[in-house]
Amino acid sequence: MTWAPVPFGSPFSMANLPFGVVRPRGSDDRASRVVVRIGDHVLDLAAAGIEPELTTRSTLNALMASERGDAIRARAADVLQGRERGDWLWPVADVEVLLPVAVGDYVDFYSSLDHATNLGRILRPNDEPLLPNWRQLPVGYHGRAGTVAASGTPVTRPDGLVAGPDGIGRLQPTAALDFELEVGFFVGGPRAARIAPDDADRHIFGAVLLNDWSARDIQSFEYQPLGPNVAKSFITSISPWVVTMDALRPFLVESPVQEPAPDPYLWMQRPWGLDLALQVDLNGHTLAATNFDRMYWTFAQQLAHTTVNGATTGAGDLFGSGTVSGPTPTERGSMIELTWRGANPIHLADGSTRSFLHDRDTVTMRGFFGEHAGARTDRVGFGDLTGTVIGSDLTHSSTGKDRDAALSS
Repeated sequence: MTWAPVPFGSPFSMANLPFGVVRPRGSDDRASRVVVRIGDHVLDLAAAGIEPELTTRSTLNALMASERGDAIRARAADVLQGRERGDWLWPVADVEVLLPVAVGDYVDFYSSLDHATNLGRILRPNDEPLLPNWRQLPVGYHGRAGTVAASGTPVTRPDGLVAGPDGIGRLQPTAALDFELEVGFFVGGPRAARIAPDDADRHIFGAVLLNDWSARDIQSFEYQPLGPNVAKSFITSISPWVVTMDALRPFLVESPVQEPAPDPYLWMQRPWGLDLALQVDLNGHTLAATNFDRMYWTFAQQLAHTTVNGATTGAGDLFGSGTVSGPTPTERGSMIELTWRGANPIHLADGSTRSFLHDRDTVTMRGFFGEHAGARTDRVGFGDLTGTVIGSDLTHSSTGKDRDAALSS
């Protein structure tokens, strides 16, 4: 129970209280505050007297490093349930919601068995869909932390080298812009290395939705032999409310059986899957819905694998789960799977079709915990993660037009 207004069905119930960073509209960074979300409002933690040295900040990084997150969240819950009601709540509509974390290192994984199998069948139809190492370790690559952006940030169509019929790469805007339905995990606490999977909750601060936008035609030309680079580094969108490890703990479930058993450094005794229902919409039309509990490699194993060589974590590091897909066609978390690389275009409600994303398309992702637990009044979720595609800089700039003319000649 709380004195704060919480609409029925809101993902931001008292069971959630995710952290974020906001500032009053029209102000500068000096007015930024760490808050918790409750319903359609935010609680100004510093104004409520809750550890202002950590909550009068423009990012969550200091709070995440302090290991005080659970205590601060508990104090926020006490305030929201107490008799004293100060002027501490702001309507979300009256604030600018910011990127909550200054992202340190960013690693994106490839951990869904169904997604990896689909991609293997699409890209290597004459070979085994999974490469031999896939079931032995969580495959991943380092992304570009500086282009992680908050929900609502426009997505500029990227330019890159795309192979022509002669096999020669030429600079052009991608014609195969894609989304990837993912979950991101933020690290907190002091620096650490060689983290065991069953110690993950001592190092993971919380989770967000993540969209690792991808340019599939650029990717197909550049990724051999070292993997994706500019095809994925132009923007990664995250939801702005960080659901804490403490809030998602009730939704931990057993993950799928791993065959063959991985090396002992990846063994787990505790359940590290998540009962998390995910959905992705395109222009208001639902494309796919699945559950995170099917992920083959867990976030605990991803953390263990990344640090097994002695690499250290830092507060603000981000791990992307990899695209979340399920076994049926309506559970595929990317356009390349949904359309089978354009062979089966999607038909939208307005009569249009898509093989990949068009300019002015808006992608919206949502996630709610506890789908398999039945109906809940104390919902826990992320809210919407959105991004709208705009035209490429190359297409619209005078320099780009000069380049196009040069390339065509």
